[in-house]
Parts: sequence; C-alpha cells; structure tokens
Amino acid sequence: MLHTYAATHLLSVADLERSEFTRLLHSSARMRRSVQVPDALASRTIVLLFEKPSLRTRVTFEVAVRRLGGWPVMLQGEGRLGERESVADVARNLSLWVDGIVARVFSHHSLIELAEHSGVPVINALSDFEHPCQALADILTLHDVWESFDDRTVVYVGDWNNVSRSLAHACSLAGLAFRAVTPEGYAPSASENVDWSSDLDAVKGADAIYTDTWASMGQEQEMQERLPVFAPYQVNDELLARTGKPALFMHCLPAHRGLEVTDSVIDSERSLVLQQSANRLPAEMAILKYIFGA
Repeated sequence: MLHTYAATHLLSVADLERSEFTRLLHSSARMRRSVQVPDALASRTIVLLFEKPSLRTRVTFEVAVRRLGGWPVMLQGEGRLGERESVADVARNLSLWVDGIVARVFSHHSLIELAEHSGVPVINALSDFEHPCQALADILTLHDVWESFDDRTVVYVGDWNNVSRSLAHACSLAGLAFRAVTPEGYAPSASENVDWSSDLDAVKGADAIYTDTWASMGQEQEMQERLPVFAPYQVNDELLARTGKPALFMHCLPAHRGLEVTDSVIDSERSLVLQQSANRLPAEMAILKYIFGA
C-alpha cells in the first residue's frame, strides 16, 4: 500500500516555516500527555539507520515509533553509508520495504543523498551539520520554564557545531534572541548570519547558557589541540555569574564533565539537561506524526 505524507523530509530546522515549527512545538507538548497514539503510524515500518553511537536518540526514536503504533527496524553496525554499497542503492532498497527512514549519520552530504534517492520520508536524527530533533526538544524545554519568550536570550558557548546551528535556527523560529560565544576559528561562517563574539563578556544578559562537547563525534583526534583553545570557554560558576542573571544551563548530552562544563553547574538547580533529555521523546513523536500526516 502506498502512503501519502504531509511533509517529505526533515533534514534541517531551516526546512520548517515558523508556523510549522510552532505546530510541532504545541504537538510535542500534547504528546507528553499521551502514553500512546496508536493510529499515527499504524501499519507503518520505520527503519532507524544509525552510523553513530547513541543513547537518547536510539532509545527515544524506537519508543516513539512504538507509541505511535509503528514498527521500528534498527540498522546499526553496518558501517558508514556508501562503503558497502552506494547511498543511492541503500535508499532505493529501503524504500521498497519501509515507510520512513530515521538516519543518524556522520556526513550531512550522505543524508542529503539518502533523501534524494529515497521514495519515503527521511528524518535527520543527527548529522555533522544539524540536529533538528534536539533543537525542538530544547525549545520545548524553554517553553516549559518561561511563560513567554519576549526579551529572552539564549547564548551558546563553545564550538560552533551541528547542535548550535540547529539551535540558532530554532530560536529564530521561536522568537528567541540568540548569540554564540566561540573561539576565533571555531565560529559560525559569515553566510550563516549569526550574532557571535569571541569575548566571554558577551554572555552578559543571557537567560540561558547552552554548551556542547568541544570535539564532536568524528573529531576526537582533535581534542588535544582544542583543549587549550576552549579551556577559557568552560561553563562554570564564574562564567554563569558573568551573565548578571540567574541564567539556566543547557546541554544536549553526553557531557564531558570537567571540560566544557563543571559538575557544580550541570548538577545544579539551574540545569535543564534532564528536562531536555526527557523532551526528546515527545518532540520526536510530534515530528513523526507531522511527517506522516496523521
């Protein structure tokens, strides 16, 4: 049986209009009140194609598919896309058997190629360029703690990467001010049109401070050379004090305690990391429900 879908692919937060993002945000909030929504993916099979190790994404997407009445099929440990057979052939074959592909990949280029040759929707569960599912969960978390986003500012501190890029897009769609504080040479490109500074005093006025690992998966060999560059950008009590506000702390996890963040911050009452993690499930349920038009 052929299905028609409300949306084709979700590879980037930038794929969404403001109205679509708002719809997803409200749908995510509703999903937390529903243990199951069995009709949304009824009789549909979703393959979970994972090149990278995962805890939150792996578990939450499988649970999300099951709660929506679908059947998840896990593909992990098959090597990188394009090594055993072409990405195009993988996409064409999977399209014969399943109704959707959730892909967590090293290369965003592979993700784009997968989508180009797929006859079914492809959802970006993380690439080296973006992490849209995390960004939706992040905005949902802030929606939980703030009555309004008016005059609220999120400041990302550290390496400009997939998480920060999606977060910047999401903040724009949600009406939140966004600023990045990164070392020279690790900042957004000029084409991304992001407000950024290498000066740590730029955290002043932040209502929430967000950070991530200093070396993403695939960059581990760079960690030793990055350590002295990023050490001043550690999120600790001193840096939070520079905001001049009771700023909240956010991290997508896993965290490298003692590097990008101290225990005193991540384990404090200011920390939202577990709420962010919990919100991954309803956010992904909302995305699946939106993509499949139920």
